[in-house]
Parts: sequence; structure tokens; C-alpha cells
Amino acid sequence: MPQEYRISVITVNYNGIKDTCALLDCFTFDEQDMEVIVVDNGSKGNEAELIARKYPKAKVIEAGKNLGFAGGNNVGIREARGRLLFFVNNDAELCVSDIYHLAERLESSKEIGMVCPKIKFFFGDQKIQFAGFTALSPVTFRNKGIGYGEPDHGQYDCPCPTPYAHGAAMMVKKEAIDKVGMMPECYFLYYEELDWSMMMQRGGYEIWYEPSATVFHKESQATGADSPLKTYYMTRNRLIFIKRNAISYRILSYLYMIFAVGTRDIIKYCLKGRIKMAKATLKGIVDFIKL
Repeated sequence: MPQEYRISVITVNYNGIKDTCALLDCFTFDEQDMEVIVVDNGSKGNEAELIARKYPKAKVIEAGKNLGFAGGNNVGIREARGRLLFFVNNDAELCVSDIYHLAERLESSKEIGMVCPKIKFFFGDQKIQFAGFTALSPVTFRNKGIGYGEPDHGQYDCPCPTPYAHGAAMMVKKEAIDKVGMMPECYFLYYEELDWSMMMQRGGYEIWYEPSATVFHKESQATGADSPLKTYYMTRNRLIFIKRNAISYRILSYLYMIFAVGTRDIIKYCLKGRIKMAKATLKGIVDFIKL
């Protein structure tokens, strides 16, 4: 009978062995109720083998190709033997004790299906990246990250429900995943956790922000903080998200995203001479229409 755990930690590596090793160095691997799973998304240079050799107590799985954020994490879900699954970006660092704070919050109520820690930027003066989200507008599908860019003075130290989880670090009950399904793989990169949050809410689960746990996030190490790749997926995936989740104003939301936001961004990038960014935005719109 395979050993069962209270917590399965899942991270995805894609040509990011330096960051992944820094994350794994946060663990002692002596925790009897926790397993650590690394899914390698087809990295170059035998990174999976190198990670497995350096951290023999971690479970390293080779996906064989780049399955994207959701696809890689779903491989981890299938292999996990924990009741609680903690998904953390490989470009993050933390204290293992904080993972248990998340577990306590998640187990405190049967209604809670997901919980996220406070997330702070790793670099600089470590300002807040995430302390919860506001709700999405039903037309523009815009919202705000609570506390984003603010110094942490303890102003967001009260645990509370939040409409959506943050993909950099989130813990989910396995029973909730069994009920609502795994991460949607149609996005490949960006918006998966937002859609998954909607699935959790439709399944009757609450999502919570738990500030007693903190994760430090290096952010966008794989794609670049402002790159054509990120711009392409953000543009295309906003439209996919609307298609999957809009209820009353879908057509209006499409028009806003394509003609207001998309056109504005293309013109802005062209005026600044950033032609690759303009092309990435246009390609995102065109590829969505082709879907």
C-alpha cells in the first residue's frame, strides 16, 4: 500500500534548475507527513536527472515535453498521495513551517477548498505582490490585487476569503480537485488558476487568504517580466477566460477586450517601436478567433 501524506508539495521546472534548487533547499525532507514532487516540463540539459541526483528524497517526474503550467501541475496531481496539495512556483522561496499554517486554515472548515499565503516580491525591498484579490468586473473582467506594490506593515494580516487564488502559491484539498476537476489545460500559461478558482466556487468551495504564511516570489523568471511570449498568452487567454466564464455580457466583453484593450495595446507598442510586442498582441487575438 503506497504511503499517504498530509501534504504534497508540487512544483514545475522548465529550464529553471537554479530557481528550482533554491526552492528545494528550503526543505529538510525530514517531514514525515509531506512529500515533495518536481515535475520537469521537458527541460534541456538533463535538468530532471540533475535535480533527482541532488535531492534523492524528492520525487522527480519527467513529463517529456512542455505541458504548460496546468499540464505540468496536473502530472503532479496524478502522482500526489497527499490529502492537501500545495502548488508553488519553482521561482519562489519559503519557510516550510508556513506550509503548515496553510494546511491548518484549509482543514479548519469543510467549505474551504483553496488557500493562498501572503506573497511578497523576492527582490528589492520585498513589497507585497498578493494579499487577496478584488472581484472581477462582469464586463471588463478586470480586478485588482490587494496590497500590490505596497510595503508590508501588517496592514493585510487578517485572514479572509478572496475570490481567486494566486498561481504562485496555493494549497488545495484533494477532495475538492476530485469534485471539480484538475487545472484547465486550454490556457498553457497564465489564467489557469483564475479559471480553476471559478471552478472551485461553482463546486461550492471557498477560497481563503492566509497571511500567517508568506512566500517570496521572483516572478516571471521563465517568460520574462515583460516579453512577447507573456503578452501573447495574456491576450489570448483573457479571451478564452471570457468564453469559459462570462454569463451575461460575453459579447460586450469580447468587444471590449479586442477593440478597446487589444487595439490600444497594439497602437501603444507600435508608437514605442516595440513591434514584437504589437505582433504578439495581434497574434493572441487572431489565435483566439481561430479557436
